[in-house]
Amino acid sequence: MGKPQAGATPKARKPSERTAAHDNALTTLPVAMTGRASPAKAAVGDKPVFAYISSLPQPQRSIAERVDALAAETLPALQRSVKWGMAWYGVGDGWCFACGGFAGHVKLTFGRGTSLTPVPPVAPVGMGKDSRGVDLESVDDIDERQLASWMEQAAALPGFGKR
Repeated sequence: MGKPQAGATPKARKPSERTAAHDNALTTLPVAMTGRASPAKAAVGDKPVFAYISSLPQPQRSIAERVDALAAETLPALQRSVKWGMAWYGVGDGWCFACGGFAGHVKLTFGRGTSLTPVPPVAPVGMGKDSRGVDLESVDDIDERQLASWMEQAAALPGFGKR
């Protein structure tokens, strides 16, 4: 899959499309990548998020590293935390979005995603009715302009969940 054109919305994928191509290549997945919460301990700050990201296998690690770097470039007052087995990002009084590694992809989820323009295509299970996001299978799937726009929009909304 090539890099999406500027302004293009990443394609939503069915679970079978995300994992079928990878099933033969993967042997044992970390718990975080099987659809359940990661064993990463909840902790506030950059260090636990960097540790979580470095624990991911490739290509998920490279994807999460790029998302993290883009968040830092886009949001100067960025705060990080590990919660519910994923990296969480916020500014101000609450969280804006989460980034977590799973089998075959990284899920980037915006807590108030239905308020973003355009609305991200994926409605993640168990993340709340207003949550929307994208599934990224490679660094090439990252449309930096679109993700940065969503990050800025999410940061301008009231945060969800208290720190």
